[in-house]
Amino acid sequence: MWRYLRSVLWKAKLIRGVFNTAQSVNTDKFISNGPCSSVSGKKWVRPSGFATGLKTFNSLTKQKEPLILKRERVATWYSCGPTVYDHAHLGHACSYVRFDILQRILSRLFGITVIHAMVITDIDDKIIKRSWEENVSPTTIATVYEDEFKRDMLSLKVIPPAVYLRVTENVHHIVTFIEGIIKNGHAYATKEGDVYFDIQSIGDRYGKFVGAVDSQGEPGSTNKRDSRDFALWKQSKPQEPYWESPWGRGRPGWHIECSTIASSVFGSQLDIHSGGIDLAFPHHENEVAQSEAYHQCGQWANYFLHSGHLHLKGSAEKMSKSLKNYVTIKDFLQSYSASEFRMFCLLTKYRSAIDYSESSMLEARTSLGTISTFIHDAKAYIKGQLQCTPVQEAVLWERLAETKYSVVNALADDFDTPRAISAVMNLVYHGNCQLQPVSKSDGVARSPAVFGAMVSYIRDVLDVFGIDLLHIKEADVSICGSLEGIVEKLTHFRSEVRAFALAHQDGPITGSPNKPGLYPERIPLLKACDILRSDLAPLGVLIKDRGATSTWELTQGKPSQRGQDKDQETSS
Repeated sequence: MWRYLRSVLWKAKLIRGVFNTAQSVNTDKFISNGPCSSVSGKKWVRPSGFATGLKTFNSLTKQKEPLILKRERVATWYSCGPTVYDHAHLGHACSYVRFDILQRILSRLFGITVIHAMVITDIDDKIIKRSWEENVSPTTIATVYEDEFKRDMLSLKVIPPAVYLRVTENVHHIVTFIEGIIKNGHAYATKEGDVYFDIQSIGDRYGKFVGAVDSQGEPGSTNKRDSRDFALWKQSKPQEPYWESPWGRGRPGWHIECSTIASSVFGSQLDIHSGGIDLAFPHHENEVAQSEAYHQCGQWANYFLHSGHLHLKGSAEKMSKSLKNYVTIKDFLQSYSASEFRMFCLLTKYRSAIDYSESSMLEARTSLGTISTFIHDAKAYIKGQLQCTPVQEAVLWERLAETKYSVVNALADDFDTPRAISAVMNLVYHGNCQLQPVSKSDGVARSPAVFGAMVSYIRDVLDVFGIDLLHIKEADVSICGSLEGIVEKLTHFRSEVRAFALAHQDGPITGSPNKPGLYPERIPLLKACDILRSDLAPLGVLIKDRGATSTWELTQGKPSQRGQDKDQETSS
């Protein structure tokens, strides 16, 4: 016992150090490597600033790098938002939820304030085409789908950015930004009224992402100096929306909007830029080229984080509207919850491709169910409703300390959520091993505190990830309190009936085929209790008989967890 206690005390001291690191994370350590303007070529230079103690995979270097921020405990973060011409689908949701999880980890676990800005592309060829098809204005199309996108994100528990910025409200900034690039000698206007970025003007600086060097470039005017040159400003066509500019009526190119808007919020230096892996080239490549040409600096964004594609299982193609192989967020949420989708995302690394299927969603649902069932059983034990064999308390305290240490280390190592979830599930497993129900436990020492600590910690970790097991779906929250009260009363009444039916006579009845000592006339009551338990399970009420007492939980109307039939024995 003393050996366990010494181990627990040592682990506790270690964990305090880990969580102090998670909150302060060496942000008092300033690293200086000189001004960004001294950088040349495609080589990434470790930025000056405050070390966080975390490492993240940087697409600019294709490897993990120490995360260093310009300001202490503050991360500036820009992400590419949606082009609002149609419904958002699970491919979009996967990227936004994954980066929401990363931002939550930074802020809620490591104490870093994330200032997040996102652009809404509300003018684009696809929006214009859709407006023609539906005979409405591009503004109407953009407004409808922007509002739907924001509702979808809220339904998935994605924390809104500090600010959404629309392209149409920033065209005057974009024109000024383009003028600055031209002035610095990195763009040119054509006689048709288009403006292109001059790739050759930046020499070997172009091609920081894979595939850039061999690219054939974007289609456009035959007056381009290089096939890789891309449009900053596009001359308007008949019946298209337009804005006045020094080069005539037109509208912004695709890439320039992000450079301008990110710069308008964060200036010439950005900590983190995120997006789907499909945006690395040409979009992010061109963003970097434009921004560094405008600011005349060598390293505009210090870290690029890219999320992997979502695939329908069995398909090599990503989920996309153009391939018509997508599931809308609204349709998805008819079958699964936001928490289940988050668990689905957590079970793979954010930068890995992920297969979507019924089986992968069932795995996520089962993982959440296992955690929820443990929490319910642990609470029943704490309240004295669940009688168990003696608990090895010191072992559980040690397991809890090890889990805390493992989770922090996993998330500090490129946000390794699968490893963190594995550590939590391992803690649940060891907790379940200690919760061995018995009919009677008179005089057995109890250890409720350690289970209280485990439940609190697991809830805290899930809260970091945006998963809340305390609440049912939002539509059911208003009736949740009343329903729980009804189920509690029903279960209590059923328990009293079972206790009456299980009461033993003074001695067994000779030759009776029934259970020894039970009153034969009460056997139908036990069968009725079993039938009630079975009938309630498909309705989302899971009752578990624990010897002479019973516990219950709400399962949101889903099939009962891992075999209620397996865990329960017939009372009769």
